[in-house]
Amino acid sequence: MPGTEHDSAPAPAPPDPPTENAMFGKYELGRLLGCGAFAKVYHARDVKTGLSVAVKIINKKKIVGTSLMSNIKREISIMRRLSHPNIVKLFEVLATKSKIYFVMEFVKGGELFAKIAKGKFSEDLSRKYFQQLISAVGYCHSRGVYHRDLKPENLLLDENGDLKVSDFGLSAVTGQIRTDGLLHTLCGTPAYVAPEILTKRGYDGAKVDVWSCGVVLYVLTAGYLPFNDPNLMMMYKKIYKGEFRCPKWMSSDLKRFLSRLLDTNPDTRITVDEITRDPWFRKGPYKEMRFYDEDFDGKIEKDESMTSLNAFDLISFSSGLDLSGLFDGSSCSVAAGERFVLGESPEKVVGKVEEVVGKEDGLRLKRRKEWGVDVKGQNGNLVVSVEVYRLTDSLVVVEVKREAGEGGRYNDLWEKKIKPELLDQPEGQKQKIKTGK
Repeated sequence: MPGTEHDSAPAPAPPDPPTENAMFGKYELGRLLGCGAFAKVYHARDVKTGLSVAVKIINKKKIVGTSLMSNIKREISIMRRLSHPNIVKLFEVLATKSKIYFVMEFVKGGELFAKIAKGKFSEDLSRKYFQQLISAVGYCHSRGVYHRDLKPENLLLDENGDLKVSDFGLSAVTGQIRTDGLLHTLCGTPAYVAPEILTKRGYDGAKVDVWSCGVVLYVLTAGYLPFNDPNLMMMYKKIYKGEFRCPKWMSSDLKRFLSRLLDTNPDTRITVDEITRDPWFRKGPYKEMRFYDEDFDGKIEKDESMTSLNAFDLISFSSGLDLSGLFDGSSCSVAAGERFVLGESPEKVVGKVEEVVGKEDGLRLKRRKEWGVDVKGQNGNLVVSVEVYRLTDSLVVVEVKREAGEGGRYNDLWEKKIKPELLDQPEGQKQKIKTGK
């Protein structure tokens, strides 16, 4: 997060903690790790497991009416789907009416920026960090995620000295790409921004991340920025022209490698796959990188529908912990509808709905998504949607909505026929979830 600092050194506890010590009865808040314009980061302990975590607390009042709201929503959506040893893990998101809580992996070593500020690294150490950075970036790209703000301040080090990429608040996903195949949002940190972003004609998210990685590598090995000037416009001119010099202590292989990373032409700039085959990159201890998993066959899209639920989705099922209301003023309660948990498989739930509807005259059923159905009446006078989400191996959440039609007809079909059939199971296998305000 821009403006948020992580520090492994002990710091005094805040005089006025934002919540009780046992936050939500799950986490004991500890010392303040860092703060920014609209958020604070605390060290915390999971009271059940004793695991150290970092809790980023975002003040809703400070982000309402700004672009940060969409950034935070996108960051949650992206981070919950990323699992990589060199990416900070997001464990859980909690919320109240005034605050949002990111419960994340605690990275003990702090920012890479704090280490490099003390002096440049050797090529071998820089190579180790750069390899881990490319491993994380390549993984993200293979899933349609582009970080767009890679810099030493957003790279953390754990207790083993391994790198962890953090802060996906400015990230983009494939769903944001326009019809020209490019991204157009201007973002990033000035000294690390790629020249094509400055032209405002659109850019490839993967290529701008490679440029930022090149700037990071230069900083690690040189100890200072390749493009720098007190005057911002002068610095942008240097970036646009690619005006930088490598210090004499750099090896010829590294100089050549940096020239390919910091190529001002995105069409000829080195790609992630080419990076992994470069002689300088592969020098010394090297482990082959695999960015694509056999069980992953899609990319993250802007409006991706989820047919499996986890803790993040459950937040929105409680009006008191409704994240959607924090961003767009909407409510997650179901008007003329409800949600509940069943000890049943999604297939059986949908099958029961189909069986009931099949016995009714004047109704037709249409499958929607993997575990969803629409029930339609004649002339569209009744439209009921039923969605089933997998919660665990043995539990599902059923959500029903009246999309159109008369309330009396809806109640007759749902309350008297479909619902009783679904709830006809042993006691203890059903659990109501509150949805109204």
